[in-house]
Amino acid sequence: MRSIAKPATQHTITANAKVVDQLPFQDRQAYADARQGFIGTIDPLVITDDSGRVVWDLEQYAFLQDESPTTVNPSLWRISQLHMAHGLFKVTDRIHQIRGFDISNMTVIEGESGYIIVDPLTSVECARAAIELVYDHLGERPIRAIIYTHSHADHFGGVKALIDEDDIHPGGVRVVAPSGFMEHTVSENVYAGNAMYRRAQYMYGQNLSVDPTGMVSTGLGIALSQGQISLIEPTDLISDSGQELVLDGVRIEFQFTPDSEAPAEMHFYIPEMRALCMAENVSHHMHNLYTPRGAQIRDAAAWSRYIDEAMRRYGHKSDVMFICHQWPVWGTDSIRDFLTEQRDLYRYIHDETLRLAAHGHTMVEIAEMIEFPEGLATTWTARGYYGSLNHNAKAVYQRYLGFFDGNPANLHPHPPVESARRYVDFMGGAEVILAKARRSFDDGDYRWVAQVVNHVVFADPDNTSARELQADALEQLGYQAESAPWRNFYLTGAQDLREGVRTDEATLGTSDVLSAMTTDMLFDYLAIRLNGPKASGRNFTVLVHVTDTGETRLAELIHGVLICTPVDGHADADTSVRLDKPTLTGLALGAATLTDAVSAGAVDLSGDDELVYDLFTLFDTFSRSFDIVTP
Repeated sequence: MRSIAKPATQHTITANAKVVDQLPFQDRQAYADARQGFIGTIDPLVITDDSGRVVWDLEQYAFLQDESPTTVNPSLWRISQLHMAHGLFKVTDRIHQIRGFDISNMTVIEGESGYIIVDPLTSVECARAAIELVYDHLGERPIRAIIYTHSHADHFGGVKALIDEDDIHPGGVRVVAPSGFMEHTVSENVYAGNAMYRRAQYMYGQNLSVDPTGMVSTGLGIALSQGQISLIEPTDLISDSGQELVLDGVRIEFQFTPDSEAPAEMHFYIPEMRALCMAENVSHHMHNLYTPRGAQIRDAAAWSRYIDEAMRRYGHKSDVMFICHQWPVWGTDSIRDFLTEQRDLYRYIHDETLRLAAHGHTMVEIAEMIEFPEGLATTWTARGYYGSLNHNAKAVYQRYLGFFDGNPANLHPHPPVESARRYVDFMGGAEVILAKARRSFDDGDYRWVAQVVNHVVFADPDNTSARELQADALEQLGYQAESAPWRNFYLTGAQDLREGVRTDEATLGTSDVLSAMTTDMLFDYLAIRLNGPKASGRNFTVLVHVTDTGETRLAELIHGVLICTPVDGHADADTSVRLDKPTLTGLALGAATLTDAVSAGAVDLSGDDELVYDLFTLFDTFSRSFDIVTP
């Protein structure tokens, strides 16, 4: 099936028109702020890798210069337009930002003899283009320090465009990050990485066309760059609020904010510049307490407290506040107002959700009931461009009470396909359901159409009429969504229903991030890959010597699990393996096969070799193209 986008229905046109009346579109201050301090840019802003492959292309979003179309929520169109401001911008004396070269910002602080770089974007290619623009306008100076504000790839991935490992030595470049940075950088997107990757395709609209009927923004920035992700391990870790460092003559005070927007995150303040960096804990929108791509629920109460602490520590003595996405805030009063709104936003979601839960309301009910109070309801910085009030309330409920709503009818439901078949049978069959659903579609009840027709699709995924109607409903929901991730989920779901799933069978690979996995992390990932039912009844041990690190692990296959224990070089085992850590990494991640590694001389087996080969037949290979909107 070929995906052909359909126009907005009259119901969608009406719904989007109402948004214009509900929000203060006459307030254009953000448009001025997003362009304040502009110095220069690349024109056209198209960045390629060494092979000529395009990794960043802002030109394809030129349509955002137009008026909001009927196929996009006007509020989402507004933030998408604001994300189009790109180039080098002056924040204040000695602080500049590159914006619009990736989903995130790169900040440049002038030290005594060189530059301090904050968050070097997602990819090497974009960071290289960014630093070249800096050199063109501010002059070429050595890079003296790198600051990673938190453990998400869009805030460190371009680092090797700026420095390499040879620059890390006593007296060399310092790399500063919050405590726990390496552990969370590696683990968050590896253990559940395959499922996250697939869901991220939906969340970021990676397979959608870039146009008013498809991808218009991520809500946090225009898009994610598609270049090489690199990583250099920190030299300095921040583990306490109030901790200070002097980097290239600049005194910086840090605020440690773990388990906020990222599991490892921090703010910092520069006294001599009266400048506050709030990392990604505040934005010009509502952020995610739960990210739809999948991740651990974030602590709304702690997040709010960290913002409050920053405001009390630094708000009264800051002239500018800059962040790692979007544009700065200038002026002490404006900074304190902004931080107050952001603090109260996350606290309100937390407290109101738990208040309603205490009255016995369930997660889904609370998400429908909760509304922001006056002062937040129509504030641009509380709009759900990236997070949403609906799924953030569900996140708070899940953090405290879990997925079960307490109703025993929901304690052990049938799985989706079996439920779907029973629903279709009870409701009179597919044709009866589709006839009623088409009437609901004509009435504009797209949420109900998506919900009820989903049963028909799961009961019979080859039912073309059901797939088309489901796609049509999801498409209209996408056109109405204010949240960019919601839009992208809806529209990607519609695309998969119409076209089928696009195949992507690449493995996790061995990038800098994955190569930074510890030996124990690699064995943990092997244990995740183990097919428990296939391993049932097998019991043997393998002694693994990691030659270049001097580590030895005893791997025991027992009860359908793989238990790996550190040992001091020698232990009784049924067989043994000698290999270096890069080889172990490739095998663990599925980027190499045992047969090829042995043939290449990278793996040395002794004892009962067949047991090692048998073990590797028990590891699953994960598809990165699994179905989501069909069974």
